Amino acid sequence: MKTTLALLAAPALFALAAHGVPAAAQTLQPGEVATDIRAIAGVVAGDAAWEQVWSGPMAADGMSVTQDGLLLFAQEQSNAIWKLWPDGRSFVEVPYVLGAGAVSVDAAGRMLAVERGCSDPGLSQLTCERRSAVVQLNPDRRVIADAMPDGSTLGRLNDLYADGRGGAWFTQGALYHTDAEGNVTTVATMETFSNGVVTSPDGRTLYVTDRTTIRAYDVNADGLTSNARVFATLARDTQGFGGDGLEVDNAGRLYVTGDAGVYVFAADGTELGVIPTPRRSITLALAGPERNMLYIGTMGAATPAGALWTPPHGERNIAMTIYRVPVQARGVR
Repeated sequence: MKTTLALLAAPALFALAAHGVPAAAQTLQPGEVATDIRAIAGVVAGDAAWEQVWSGPMAADGMSVTQDGLLLFAQEQSNAIWKLWPDGRSFVEVPYVLGAGAVSVDAAGRMLAVERGCSDPGLSQLTCERRSAVVQLNPDRRVIADAMPDGSTLGRLNDLYADGRGGAWFTQGALYHTDAEGNVTTVATMETFSNGVVTSPDGRTLYVTDRTTIRAYDVNADGLTSNARVFATLARDTQGFGGDGLEVDNAGRLYVTGDAGVYVFAADGTELGVIPTPRRSITLALAGPERNMLYIGTMGAATPAGALWTPPHGERNIAMTIYRVPVQARGVR
């Protein structure tokens, strides 16, 4: 059964989705496109619909999930990690995170993030007085790593994923790893550039994007990687940015945000389908108490008055909107 998206313009920061409306008749906010979600067995039903839950003029990137299932996202421009409740309420969870670019929570509850020393507030001039770093935010706050083995800067960090040992995998052009003591190693170089990174539910397979290619590596018991290979290709992304955020469910399926929507791959790399999105999605997470709500952070936003948000002085537009859709899959707890 084909589905629908109907997002109602409203003065609040979130709107409710309507069901049963043909794609051609959907009510769209400025910048949105009509979506027609097709059922993917075990993943999403054919009568599912996107619901808008948050929007703003600043970023909502590098998503993760708290141990009780609430959504976290990084906001570089406000130097903070934000928490989003199911009813649309949001508040800063951790302030003073310099150029917060991504957040990741491991099974032990440790919250890690990337700090972008060259913060990008959407302006044309960057300041780089402080080093980029991989940091632990709780239970205690400390810098894990802020330099390569030769002492050079980590550069403008992109994404990260906690390794469960107090360290993290992180991306910045290539794929890197830092252990809990701050020893940084290069895992792999990319043909184009790296972005999203995540591991399988058992931690034995590491995935990373390389534009339209998804690369995979075996993770050994000692944390080292081997058996580099191409896992999948975003076949529908023939132009544009390619893959960005990554997520896995408890069945080992991989979710990738791309230009065509959210790609879903089986654990063997078979493409199961693509979930179309109302805006270009760049990050995602399976959140909620049962981990059965797929949240996406997308580029662009409408104002409460129903107009397309545009920066007031010609700055780069980094406004974003968060949507969610109920799914049949379950995220990793």
